[in-house]
Amino acid sequence: MATDGGSSVFVSPCAFSPKSHQYLALSAQDGSLRVWDTQSNTLYQEYVPSAHLSATCTCLAWGPCRTFKDGPQRKKRKSEVAQHGGQLDLLALGTAAGTVLLYSTVKGQLHSKLDGGHDSKVNCVRWHPENNCLYSCSDDSRIVEWDLQTGKVKCKWKADKCAVSCLCLSPDGKMLLSAGQTIKMWDLETKEVYRRFTGHATAVSMLCFATTRPPTRGMEGLYFLSGAAHDRMLSVWQVRSDGKDKNAVLSFTLTDEPIYVDLAMSQSKDEAVKLAVVCKDNQMHLFEHVLNGHCKKPLSPSCSVQVASPGSVGDSVPWPVPIMAAALTIDKQALLLAYGSGLQPVIERTTLNAGETHVCLVRDIQASLTLRTETTVTKVKTPTVKADAKLLVPGLPGHSAPNKSTPLETKRKPGSDTKEMSIEERLGVIDLSPAEGHKGVHKGGLPLQTDSFAVLLVQGLESSDSNILNKVFQTKKEVLIKKTVARLPIPAVLPLVQELSKRMQGHPYSGVLMVRWLKAVFTFHASYLSTLPSLVSHLGVLYHMIESRVKMFHKLSRLHGKLYLLITQIAATDKSHSVAALDQTAKLVYEEDSSEEEEEGTGDEMLAEEEDSDHWEEEEEMKEVTERSDKGEEHSDEEMNIENKLNGDSDLEPDNESEEE
Repeated sequence: MATDGGSSVFVSPCAFSPKSHQYLALSAQDGSLRVWDTQSNTLYQEYVPSAHLSATCTCLAWGPCRTFKDGPQRKKRKSEVAQHGGQLDLLALGTAAGTVLLYSTVKGQLHSKLDGGHDSKVNCVRWHPENNCLYSCSDDSRIVEWDLQTGKVKCKWKADKCAVSCLCLSPDGKMLLSAGQTIKMWDLETKEVYRRFTGHATAVSMLCFATTRPPTRGMEGLYFLSGAAHDRMLSVWQVRSDGKDKNAVLSFTLTDEPIYVDLAMSQSKDEAVKLAVVCKDNQMHLFEHVLNGHCKKPLSPSCSVQVASPGSVGDSVPWPVPIMAAALTIDKQALLLAYGSGLQPVIERTTLNAGETHVCLVRDIQASLTLRTETTVTKVKTPTVKADAKLLVPGLPGHSAPNKSTPLETKRKPGSDTKEMSIEERLGVIDLSPAEGHKGVHKGGLPLQTDSFAVLLVQGLESSDSNILNKVFQTKKEVLIKKTVARLPIPAVLPLVQELSKRMQGHPYSGVLMVRWLKAVFTFHASYLSTLPSLVSHLGVLYHMIESRVKMFHKLSRLHGKLYLLITQIAATDKSHSVAALDQTAKLVYEEDSSEEEEEGTGDEMLAEEEDSDHWEEEEEMKEVTERSDKGEEHSDEEMNIENKLNGDSDLEPDNESEEE
């Protein structure tokens, strides 16, 4: 059972077929379903729902091998009834739109569609082991029981206050486990809660019964496991009649959150339970324990398995390979691993030694990635071409020869001097210069379209000339790109896709330009690309590169936002503390007039000026002394006048005094 656990990292829903593990069903992120044959490691079937982009697959579950009645559908032919026999393997797919799809692996097509039960995303689907019904839970906090014969809702009830994330049916089909905020056990006959368990702090991502032995009194003695998102352990719960079963009795320690769990149930009381758990850190852990009551100490795995790919030629450091699913075989001695890419996983059957606690499997995935489709499923027929057959390919645009009727050969006269021209002479006659004569027109009358982007693109792809390709790929006009790709010959489409994939891994600016070309290629040549058997190997690198950049985009956007806030805060603080710049312009400018006479002055005048400039301080001091002496004399005269007035002396001049006398 695959779990996503509400994590931000997308985990592809996948599941092995029950009992024999003959097939592996895997749903990609785009909503398409692929069924792989585990024995031959080949693609067995592929199904793309009509609403695969708007209603992607969120969960899937294999149904029991049995015969279903088609109900009111058309009558089957005798050949179809004989072909299907007594088994019809159905696969239930829960979608993000709230619908449930039933896919038939025997017919290779959609069996039926169940809708009208949920209003939001379906989180889990489970089959009843005996009755012809199906159970599903959703984010709308409701559990729906579907009648598969009519395709309608048989029963619907509210199971929790929040979203119901997981379901599990008891081995006898009488009890149903549901996980929301708490884990509840429901009686399917009365639709009432039989037991309540504490559960986990986060959303429960998986539920699974661990024992199949019949209960002694009611449901007492049954064990089941539960795992939650962001929880590095699996909890084991025991159903007890005394009601003291609210807490877990045992726990298994893990290295990371569990994403896939496969369990080999115990048939007796003394038989150990074997457990294979795949974690998000690309490790698989094996546990083996006899469930016999409460255990205080958490149990560690008996063996841990990792898959690594050898490094490149220059780098010998191996890099880890993600493990998607693991299953225990019927004899419980071997292990079935599915690892690698979701587009084309590698399925391997391996046997582990009991004494080894940690195993690292080094596998070269690139060498083993081959896409082989069963001939009974694919509708593409590859023609067989004989060795002596001649294949006609449409010519390149601008280089096709003119269609002219060949004139009848004239008989040569005996003795004529006509000679055939050599290749050198013919090349000399041809004028390829567009400047002379008719521009771009040679003697054959057909213009050479050297300025056509389609011709330049084909020439650049054939010669691997980076200058020509850079000139073509630098255009930003959408109309020109569409016309160029539409005129491109079919043999040049796949080399163009490879060149664009290589350039997408370079500078981000070139990636912006290459996306426009890829969009045009997929728009005009999608039908041709879908017929290529090696399409997955060619587009796998491009798909993973785009997926890794999309995952990194959220982190970069967060970092960009934080840096923008930091820069704006720094700019605001600098603006508040900044001082206004001083005005460096002069308020008054004085320019001294220069004359030729002054420049032609004598040397004596220059010396005099120098002497005057040297003694200007002495002259100023002398002036100050004289001013002080004058002021002193004036002061003394004033004093004398005052004394004379006091003594009755006249202020008249001596001449006036004589006149009075």
